[in-house]
Amino acid sequence: MAARYLVGLDYGSESARGVLIDAETGEQCGSRVHPYAHGIIDRNPGTGAPLPRDWALQNAADYLQAAEDILTVLGRGRVIESIGVGFTASSPMPATASGEALSVLYPDDPHAYVKLWKHRAAQPQADAINRRGGAFLDNFGGRVSAEWLLAKAAQIAEEAPRTWAASERFIEAGDWLVWRLSGVEARSLGFAAYKAQYSHDDGYPDGVVAALAERLSAPLAIGSPAGGLTAQWRRRTGIEGPATVAVAVIDSHVVLPAVGAVAPGSLVGALGTSAVYLYLNDRFQPLPPGIEGVARDGSIRGLWCYEAGQAGFGDTLAWFVRSFAPDSRPEEAFGRFNREAAELRPGDAGLLALDWWSGNRVPFADGSLSGLLLGLTTATRPVDIYRSLLEALCFGARSVADLLEDGDLPIRRILMTSGLARNNPLLVQIMADALGRPVEVPEIEHATAVGAAIHGAVAGGRAADFTDGTRRFGARSATRFEPDSGNAAACDTLYARYQSLCRSDAVRDAMHALARVSRGRG
Repeated sequence: MAARYLVGLDYGSESARGVLIDAETGEQCGSRVHPYAHGIIDRNPGTGAPLPRDWALQNAADYLQAAEDILTVLGRGRVIESIGVGFTASSPMPATASGEALSVLYPDDPHAYVKLWKHRAAQPQADAINRRGGAFLDNFGGRVSAEWLLAKAAQIAEEAPRTWAASERFIEAGDWLVWRLSGVEARSLGFAAYKAQYSHDDGYPDGVVAALAERLSAPLAIGSPAGGLTAQWRRRTGIEGPATVAVAVIDSHVVLPAVGAVAPGSLVGALGTSAVYLYLNDRFQPLPPGIEGVARDGSIRGLWCYEAGQAGFGDTLAWFVRSFAPDSRPEEAFGRFNREAAELRPGDAGLLALDWWSGNRVPFADGSLSGLLLGLTTATRPVDIYRSLLEALCFGARSVADLLEDGDLPIRRILMTSGLARNNPLLVQIMADALGRPVEVPEIEHATAVGAAIHGAVAGGRAADFTDGTRRFGARSATRFEPDSGNAAACDTLYARYQSLCRSDAVRDAMHALARVSRGRG
């Protein structure tokens, strides 16, 4: 009997990754990375001029090229049982009723392209939605983010009404990719609930954006099959077997079964370009103030998942390396700064930072906020700045944990996942010190892609449920970081000052004023 395999696809901000897993043994047999041809688009596709601040687009054609490359390399001539998809979100796009990306028809129009999750130029539209309010915001802290689908739809409808009128679907790019692969418009409950405020009882919000409802469709629960890989895609990739395509899942959420987070009380931090924190519970508690959202069955079936995050995480550290070691290879620069920063104790740098380099998600959901470094002197060294950024990122994580527990959501286990978590032990140790709790880092390669493969296994019937999928295909060990009790007092002092800065109206007002000046609005 021919060997049978699972494929997991992980679509990130600048590239897609695929992993091939033996369906019987659970072993990873291969992987493939495909960078997007156009990357993150920050110039007007028509004129070539720089796009305004906070714009970040992508070309949907890049996703198809990545899928063809990865599926061909991993799947040609093999029996593929299922294909799962994790996708960065919220990254919605306008399309026709048949699923053609609108950017194919209007290649010179920026509004016809995918608005990547980090596109925050829809902040005015988000503010307007939040001022109007509505019951659909109850499970999202009374506000939507500029990063989410509703605000981005409103931006197109307001700024490019002809483009909006030409669109017949407005769809998350992950859902669109599943549509292309399976031939079925099968939207994910995860995307719909967390990024478009869909609820089982009320559906999508009504009256927020003109004619938006007719551009959406009812979602399916995560772990559901969308359909089999189309005949066209089978010819292009050489894939054999049922190749059941699962509905897509938010990339940070899809990782949960891969790292063993399928039980109540688990808090998982997916530390990527941004950071997302997911807390699982078997009972509903009202959304704690500052936490972004909560939904049931959008991440692990049968559990409520509370979501929070930091708009900038890995990209903040990448900014530092680009700025302070421009002539070094990033891995060499990180190695050097980590060695130097490990010699410092909390507070030794004499600096305190706010980790809002890419805006703020928790607790303000405000993309116009910005970073802050306090304590700079002529004696400040680059390593001091690096250490303060590490500490600030970890204090941001502690803020999330504190808000959850203040909302009667007890944390029993903390896991951190991603290449950043696995490759930067100093960061995770500082995280444990800042949180004052043990932190586990599951030992698994390509965790997000593996999580996508587990979703495919559930959809295709290879795994009975997510717990079974975790047992068969998930991480089998973890590295545990214990907090250093000698750092507790200094961490608590720094964290208290961090919180004081976060709560300062004067600090946030100054950031807003600077943002207005940079946009030419005085």
